Amino acid sequence: MQGNVGQLPLCRFAPGIFPESKKWRNKLRQRSLLWVDVVFSALPRTSRPRRLIFMRIKLESGVTSMQPYESLVARDTVTDARVPDAVSVVGIPLGLIDYESTLDWIDATAAQDGRGYVCVCNVHAVMAAAEDPELRSALLASSLNVPDGQPLVWALAALGHPLGDRVYGPELMARSCARSAETGQRLYLYGGRNQGALVQLALNLRQRYPGVKIVGGHSPPHRPLSDSERESVITEINGSRPDVVWVGIGVPKQEKWMAEMRPHLDAPVLVGVGAAFDFHAGLVPQAPGWMQELGLEWAFRLAQEPRRLWRRYTRYNPRFVRDFGRQLIAHRRRRALGR
Repeated sequence: MQGNVGQLPLCRFAPGIFPESKKWRNKLRQRSLLWVDVVFSALPRTSRPRRLIFMRIKLESGVTSMQPYESLVARDTVTDARVPDAVSVVGIPLGLIDYESTLDWIDATAAQDGRGYVCVCNVHAVMAAAEDPELRSALLASSLNVPDGQPLVWALAALGHPLGDRVYGPELMARSCARSAETGQRLYLYGGRNQGALVQLALNLRQRYPGVKIVGGHSPPHRPLSDSERESVITEINGSRPDVVWVGIGVPKQEKWMAEMRPHLDAPVLVGVGAAFDFHAGLVPQAPGWMQELGLEWAFRLAQEPRRLWRRYTRYNPRFVRDFGRQLIAHRRRRALGR
């Protein structure tokens, strides 16, 4: 089927289960891999991520037996998917949250077989929402909007809500893959420049995070989907039974897509991360760390793709400074008046 990304069974086992011999370890992995994947996939979502998400492999005299194995990731304190407090920045609510809390929310939502979607917001997203009612509705209807752009983190701090760091989409996706390689969470990739880029993304993620369970992927055409294509996508994603669908088709398409498709998809969580697909596929370089910390990532990306991005940055960056400046002045006046 078009869009499938190597649906090979993948599983990561706990250290110490297999003998130290590399020859035996590889042989036993081959014997048990498919069986573990089948048993694990058959478990209901509500019991996978927190209680029996791993099936321990006990190998005695060449015989494979199964027994419950607790999650390698000791995060039993996450018992629900409570949405964090949010603060409005130029009319868009942004969660007061960090990487680990965002991942915990994703895991808890998947564990409870809930339904939600996450928008990773930068200046472009919040400013485009002011002139795009459909995008604004999608952002307001999301389960969680996380501050991806450094200017948004500064804005929250100026309003009296300092955060330790932003929740940068590519980093969030990377940390999720690392965690998923240990918990067995099932991931689906929707997006990418083309099918070749999507396949490269899946290969890179599997190499960097051995054991990550990428159960499928689809690179849609760069146009609105027809009704038949839309139904095919829904059928394919639901058939893959992912816990999380990572969406990388860019702002504002990914936010609108998640809002539209949310009622039709069985996956508990959808996350829109835009350019993270290109970064992790190795198609576009990321800005150096010091530029990201100074809020200059936009300048680096503009230098990389001037034709595509110059209108975006010259249009929305000055408007953000203007609109947030007005919000900040009003905020300080209210504080001065004791309101």
